Amino acid sequence: MTTAVAPLNRDLILAGPVGSLETYIQAANSVPMLSAEEEQALARRFRDDEDLDAARELVMSQLRFVVHIARGYLGYGLPLGDLIQEGNIGLMKAVKRFDPDVGVRLVSFAVHWIRAEIHEYVLRNWRLVKIATTKAQRKLFFNLRKAKKHLGWLSASETEAVARDLGVTPQEVTAMEQRLSGYDVAFDPAPGADDEEAFSPAHYLESDDADPAVTVEDYDWQNHHNAQLAEALTELDDRSRDILASRWLAEDKTTLQVLADRYGVSAERIRQLENQAMRKLRACLAA
Repeated sequence: MTTAVAPLNRDLILAGPVGSLETYIQAANSVPMLSAEEEQALARRFRDDEDLDAARELVMSQLRFVVHIARGYLGYGLPLGDLIQEGNIGLMKAVKRFDPDVGVRLVSFAVHWIRAEIHEYVLRNWRLVKIATTKAQRKLFFNLRKAKKHLGWLSASETEAVARDLGVTPQEVTAMEQRLSGYDVAFDPAPGADDEEAFSPAHYLESDDADPAVTVEDYDWQNHHNAQLAEALTELDDRSRDILASRWLAEDKTTLQVLADRYGVSAERIRQLENQAMRKLRACLAA
């Protein structure tokens, strides 16, 4: 039936909400309902003969049902017209797969496909950041949101009850509850959005020292300074170089007494050698 896909899509697009939404809803409600016998006959014509007029009549007869389902998702803040359009796509898929020999009405078969398309649309558009990706998260998104209309933050016992009812873990319930309590923040808010500006990433991630030229200059200077220091250290004798490295360059700095024991001298002598080496280093670096 691949030849029927494109024309059926065009019919559904024409049947979708255009212009006044109220006018569309009135038109959808004015389409006569089909009897079971009429529905069976049209479904067989579409299945056996690829009769697109029969498919169109089946779709048109269920448009009011799509509107009814779409109204149930208004709480997500998405346009009703868009919800209806997505539901119409699900209805189209249901009509294409409907088998009149199974013995069920089209409305019973189509409800799954209509809700599935609307669910996908809600998940794609409710937040800029996708809130549900796994099967368990999708189930929690719709069911937990309904439950929280009547409850505040879930207690431990309520969390376990929800997890048991939905067949998920309490940790997944808690994670979805935290996601639902969040909200999107613009990276760069519009001018005059004072309330949001303090929380926008563009505000608190701003850096005055992010000039690439300054970064390159600092990097070159650090490399030059390290090279000078390494060259200056070569001018010292082995003992003085070891004392400076142990006292200033090592992650765990060595005490004067440890070095005194290492070289068999007093701690005061180690301090004198350290000061002499430091003066020699400064003279090399200044040269």
